[in-house]
This record gives sequence, structure tokens and C-alpha cells, in this order.
Amino acid sequence: MTQFSDIVYEVEGRSAVIRLNRPEKLNAFTYHTLAEVRAAVDLAVAEPAVVGIIVTGTGRAFSAGLDSQSLVETVVDGGNRPRSSGDTSELPGLFSYFFEAPKPIIGAINGVTVGGGFTLAAKCDVRICSTAASFSTIFMKRGLIAEHGMTWVLPHLVGPGAAFDLLLTSKRIDAAEAYRIGFADYVVEPDDLLPRARAYIDLIAASAAPLAIADSKKLIYRHLGMPQMESFREAEVVQWEAVARPDAAEGTRALIEKRDPVFAPLPRR
Repeated sequence: MTQFSDIVYEVEGRSAVIRLNRPEKLNAFTYHTLAEVRAAVDLAVAEPAVVGIIVTGTGRAFSAGLDSQSLVETVVDGGNRPRSSGDTSELPGLFSYFFEAPKPIIGAINGVTVGGGFTLAAKCDVRICSTAASFSTIFMKRGLIAEHGMTWVLPHLVGPGAAFDLLLTSKRIDAAEAYRIGFADYVVEPDDLLPRARAYIDLIAASAAPLAIADSKKLIYRHLGMPQMESFREAEVVQWEAVARPDAAEGTRALIEKRDPVFAPLPRR
């Protein structure tokens, strides 16, 4: 089992939970933390029993973003840290690899979510938020732009007007407001947060084929930036590939036999 220092990683049933675990720093992340999160996502993706991944925080914060010392080092270095993994085919920016993971990543947003923590939440596929959660972009207040692809991500989530408002003002919003503008998908009481996230993944595991999830996730994010005709044509190709797979036959038999389908796990990559 891989040992981590800045996060806690555990598998329970069909869920892998990645918990940021620097509560004394409001779960702010260093570059070491970022490497651990990526390693944990890779572990979860490689585990056939895992259907979905939950990202949450320890204590009263989800994440306050980049640790202040790491931020100072980055600014003093003049941005000389490596800007990407070196793989030019990979989306640049913090946590952008979430979009390319073939399993759904659920943000269980437990508390304070600021800056890079806001980016982490935004790049999850679904956000289940505690009533104790709060959000602030804070980028422009630090003299920065909406970093790491957030000029693409945030308008797609909440619309350009609401995105610009959050970015311009760096205002703090609560979970209810995040839900109203479409950033939060669900809002629950604090004690219900992780049980709800796990139940959500259990629901997916009982009703959706892992290969169909992976294909659909890939197409959703690709098609946000593609013309209608091109996206429809690509979906048509992938659709007929899915029809020919054993999962489609199993889903049909389950419907006829009035039972839950039993799908094969996602193959190891």
C-alpha cells in the first residue's frame, strides 16, 4: 500500500476516498501534496473494484489552495516551476487530469474552499456540498488571473455572468448560493456529507456500466468545445461501439428480467 503524508487514501466498497489531511493549514497544498493527490487518483483508477473517487478535506476546510510558502516561492521564482508534466497531450493546470480520469470524481466539499481549493472543487465531476462549505475564487485579489483553465471551467458551470462576478469580486458565497448559481449539485448537512457521497457512488455502481461512464465522461468534456456536427458524429461512432459490447446485452437482459444489471469492471489501463 502506498504511504502518504499529506492525504489519507482509503477504499471502502465501490468508493476510493482521497482526504486532504493538513487541517492545521486549512488543507492548503504544497507541491508534495499535489503529487500525492495525483498518485492517489492513479491508484483509484487502477483498482477494478473502485467505481468512483471522492475528494474531501479534514477539519473545517476543504482546501485553502496553494500553501502560502509555496505561493511565495512560486512568485519569487517568477513562475519558473515546471508548468506541466511535460506531456504536451495532457491538459495543463492543477487537477486538469481529473477530466481525463475514466472514473467519476465526486467533490465532497466539507468547508472553506478558496483559490486553488476552488479550482480543485470546480474540476470534480459532481459537487456534493456541506451546509458548512463556503467558496471564494480570490485569484484577482492576489493579482492573478483565473488560473489553471478556470476561464473555461467556471463559465461552463455557472454561466459567464456569474463566473465573472465571482472572479471580479472574490466574494465569499455559502453552499446555498453555490447551489443557486449551479456550482453545487447537492447540499447536505455536515454529518451526511461522506455517507451521501458514498451512496451516490453506490447508486452509480448498481446502475451504470463502468465503460459507458468512462466513454460518456470523455465525450461530455470533449464536446463542450466542439461544433455540434462534429460532436454528434463522434458520439454516433462511440454509441455503436457501446451497442456491440457485452454491457449492452447485460443491460437489456436486466431490463427484461426486472433486476439490476451486473456490469464488468473497468479494465486496468
